[in-house]
Amino acid sequence: MVLDAFDDLIEPFQRRGVDLGLERLTSALAELGHPERRFRAVQVAGTNGKGSIATLVHAALLQAGVRCGLYTSPHLVSWCERIRLGAAPIPAPELRRQLEALQVVGQRHRLTPFELVTAAAFCAFAEADLELVVLEVGLGGRLDATTVHPRREVIGFAAIGMDHAEFLGSDPGQIAAEKAGVLRPGCVAISGPQSPAVAAVLQERAEAVGAELRWVEPAVVADRGDDWLHSDGLTYRCGLSGAVQLHNSAVALGMLRALIEGGWPLSEEAIAVGFAAAHWPGRLQPMHWQGRPLLLDGAHNLPAAEALRAELDQRAAQGTIAAAGERVWLLGVLANKQGPAMLRALLTPGDRAWIVPVSGHSCWSQDQLAEACPELASQLQAAADWSSALDAPAPAAAPPLIVAGSLYLIGSLLAAAATE
Repeated sequence: MVLDAFDDLIEPFQRRGVDLGLERLTSALAELGHPERRFRAVQVAGTNGKGSIATLVHAALLQAGVRCGLYTSPHLVSWCERIRLGAAPIPAPELRRQLEALQVVGQRHRLTPFELVTAAAFCAFAEADLELVVLEVGLGGRLDATTVHPRREVIGFAAIGMDHAEFLGSDPGQIAAEKAGVLRPGCVAISGPQSPAVAAVLQERAEAVGAELRWVEPAVVADRGDDWLHSDGLTYRCGLSGAVQLHNSAVALGMLRALIEGGWPLSEEAIAVGFAAAHWPGRLQPMHWQGRPLLLDGAHNLPAAEALRAELDQRAAQGTIAAAGERVWLLGVLANKQGPAMLRALLTPGDRAWIVPVSGHSCWSQDQLAEACPELASQLQAAADWSSALDAPAPAAAPPLIVAGSLYLIGSLLAAAATE
């Protein structure tokens, strides 16, 4: 048995699928002796950028010497990526032990797969005697499993936009209401700029529950050069790529400032060193596949696709990547996403795109996208899978092929690359 494969322990819970709610996990944790009460937490909600903000906060806490952990989702290659005990992912044998111990309790309380893994994370954090854990919301917020934690003293909001409408609502206000459900009395919440509709919902909810909501401006490029940022009196390098980190790093810094006010031993030096050391794979990540240059980005919804296009256009203007009209894409888009809108956001006239399925998921096909976007039909080509597309002949010195549309697609490619 391969210890990093957990299907035998998670698959029995798959029939529950996505079923948002707090009661099941709350009851299971009570039976387990409330491991979630043995560490404090900060939480990050939003649509795009949650993982980046959580990673930056965690990296700064590590540099400050805080006994900290990190819980994120989804993973790219291994379930172990979701749970960090200090700097390192939870070892596969340890995660297996936790999941095995939870099988009976999980079945008795009818946990979903995400709730099961969240319970395993909370047990692992408690056993590791961690002081503070950074929790990334999985889906929504109000009814997300991470929200059962009772001591979320600081909360960060990433950019909030349209995604998971089938679960959260059909307009930005409804989605924002679900995200704002993480707010609790007495907490300090940090958000960068949001749309007027979203900002109004966050402000109203904060006032209703007695939370303090602080608005922060995005960082700006510092005088030291393009790779230096400045926000709230701190000048720093960010180890995460892209203009979106102007927003994300400012929210992370605001969260860390709030923790300092709460007595946590954080210095500006630790924050700056942590931000520079932060690493979050699958987001604007360069790599090579059999000698061919790639740029991987898990843009999996319309706001993320728009942000990726803006980033590429900016880099093209700087001469560091192919110009619009010269780009080659490899796209896999899940069927529950806004496939046609994402395609229009990403492609310009002259671009070419391979459309591939994502293994194990229902996806938009080349035919469906061509029918929905007839103006782009001639630019699309189908491939049986991502490896077939990458095996197709490419011109010598071709610019990086851009892989996007799904984190699951990115994960499958990274998993294959790890065995090369």
